[in-house]
Amino acid sequence: MQEIQLNIIPFSPTVTKLEVGLFKEKTEGYASLHKGEYPKELWEQYESELKEISHLYCNFSTTENADYTATVDIKKNSNFGLHYFRFLIYNYLQDKVDVLFPNFVNDVEVWQHDKNKSTTKFNLYNKFTLKVQYARVSNTFELVVSYDGTAKLYAKSMQDIGNIDTDKITWVNSNGKLFRWIKMPPEEKQDLDKIFPLLNNQLKREFEIPFDKPDFSNRYPKYLGFINAFYNTVLNTEGFKSIIPLSKEGFWKVNEDQTFRTKHNSNELLFGKNTLSINPLAGMKNGPYKKSPHNNVKFFFIYHPEDKAIAVANIYRYFNKGFFKKNDEGQEYRAFPDIYTYIKQPLLLDIASNIEIQDKTNIVAEVDAAIKNTVRTPNTQYVAIYISPIAKTEENTDLLNVYYKVKEILIKHDISSQVIFNQNLAREDFNLYLPNIEIALLAKLGGVPWRLNCSTVNELIVGVGAFYSHSNKTKYVGSAFCFNNEGIFEGFDCFGADETLMLAGSIRNAVTTYVEQKKDAKRLIIHFYKKMSEQELEPILDVLHHLELDIPVIVVSINKTESKELLAFDIKDPKNLMPISGTILQIGKRDYLLCNNTRYAANSPVRNKEYHFPIKLHISSTHPEVFDDIAVVKDLMDQVYQFSRMYWKSISQQSLPVTTLYPEMVAEMYPHFENEHLSDFGKNNLWFL
Repeated sequence: MQEIQLNIIPFSPTVTKLEVGLFKEKTEGYASLHKGEYPKELWEQYESELKEISHLYCNFSTTENADYTATVDIKKNSNFGLHYFRFLIYNYLQDKVDVLFPNFVNDVEVWQHDKNKSTTKFNLYNKFTLKVQYARVSNTFELVVSYDGTAKLYAKSMQDIGNIDTDKITWVNSNGKLFRWIKMPPEEKQDLDKIFPLLNNQLKREFEIPFDKPDFSNRYPKYLGFINAFYNTVLNTEGFKSIIPLSKEGFWKVNEDQTFRTKHNSNELLFGKNTLSINPLAGMKNGPYKKSPHNNVKFFFIYHPEDKAIAVANIYRYFNKGFFKKNDEGQEYRAFPDIYTYIKQPLLLDIASNIEIQDKTNIVAEVDAAIKNTVRTPNTQYVAIYISPIAKTEENTDLLNVYYKVKEILIKHDISSQVIFNQNLAREDFNLYLPNIEIALLAKLGGVPWRLNCSTVNELIVGVGAFYSHSNKTKYVGSAFCFNNEGIFEGFDCFGADETLMLAGSIRNAVTTYVEQKKDAKRLIIHFYKKMSEQELEPILDVLHHLELDIPVIVVSINKTESKELLAFDIKDPKNLMPISGTILQIGKRDYLLCNNTRYAANSPVRNKEYHFPIKLHISSTHPEVFDDIAVVKDLMDQVYQFSRMYWKSISQQSLPVTTLYPEMVAEMYPHFENEHLSDFGKNNLWFL
């Protein structure tokens, strides 16, 4: 039995009616209200004038010289109330914390200096966000208290740094306020000795400050510890509670009617010989669910001369014979099987197709020429194993482009590929890499490593994800199409964020194909990477209308990152605190938290790196009455949960479904390609794994 606690504290305001003044002119420090947030009492008095005014400004403390005044009932104007309480919190904390500023959605962000973890080179701060919301889990106002990790400010001021390329500076702290350097008002730059730059990756390299190492341990106790400490020292005080009267019970304990669970077998996967497992590593011991449909497959290598003797020889040996290690007694054993045993793929090497790159400065041209001049056997699927000196994590844009352009050349010639970083092939633990490499290879060859253990339902599921390219300053949207609830991939395309008509056309093609195969489609489900706007949905509805399909369109909006803002803790398990996998919490009318991890029972162990935070979901439909049946809601949550288990790039459990993960991966690579459109092979192959 769980006892779930959210990082939300309800509060009921002691003062519910305010005499406020509202101003037409924008003023520093005043809250900005758009037309939809004007109080009802104001509309009643000045409706004809307000229709022409898009924004008003208020500081909640003065009515002198105001353009409009009104007595506002906070409880009847909750949106106005959110501004009021944010204003109170911000003003109360101004002289009580180290750094304070409104973030990009106007929530109050607080930084506290951690002297114990600071050094002579930088000062480290713990970051917290205070978000005010209304009646999401309770029947009153609520304060969300979240821990957002750490930030580092350089110990030297802008005055003491000396000559530096200011293009590398993004944010700075000036007297406890954070500013974007490029937008910082000139008057704020008067005292350079009080301005300290935030250490981004570029500045860390510049000042020779080590990067933070990733922490794969359980984050739940750490986050709850920081949240509790902040609550006890800053919020649970007479001063703070005099302006925000927080509930005496503290953080919200979730009611039973706000909690659901996925189906008991939703985490089950089908492998070879129709065997079941919840663990891909264990399940693959029985072989893949379906081997590659290609009867003729030939492998070849792309490599640099210096990698031939070790890297190329090693990977060939691992594929051909398996990976061998020695135990503590010095006896050799096979730590990982050969490629045929593991994914049922024969290893046929086409030596004549090998490409040995001679000029490191001309990799792309050499590969392109070699591929064009190679005679390949008809009716044969070729697979290139590229032993690359360039890691996918490479930050040099020119080198990284080489990685992507080689990928693009191979896609253009209908060649599947697997890129392996040469430095990894000498690792003693490379057997840990091989499951991921071979599973991805099988998927790229059209095989099915595993599928969901569920019956087929006649519905179309379309996943849409996005990736922002900092180099191109463009958001790309990729759409992946999964045609049934077994999680079987069908195809995708990739578009810029403003190409909603093309996205709708892509969905039209998928719907048309699906309807031809199955005339009784029950519904269209779209997994979208954010809340879908009416503008984005309209062309999709036009497509369905043209096809004379009167079926519900359900949009499941899935935050592309795990929720750090809103967390759930199982306080019945004080050691781990992570809720049991499949727990669903209602956090609004159509908003949910889905706990998607590998803690399948109260006492079950959790694999390293898999202490996932919950993901936030929002559901909407062209036929909202479908949500009157709670079984429909649970089914939609269950589907997201299951699709997160169809990730074929790794045996590690993911928190996000492939319906949004795969499109994001495509959209990340797409800006690096020269051709504007993917080939048919590129649209129907999992080359991006």
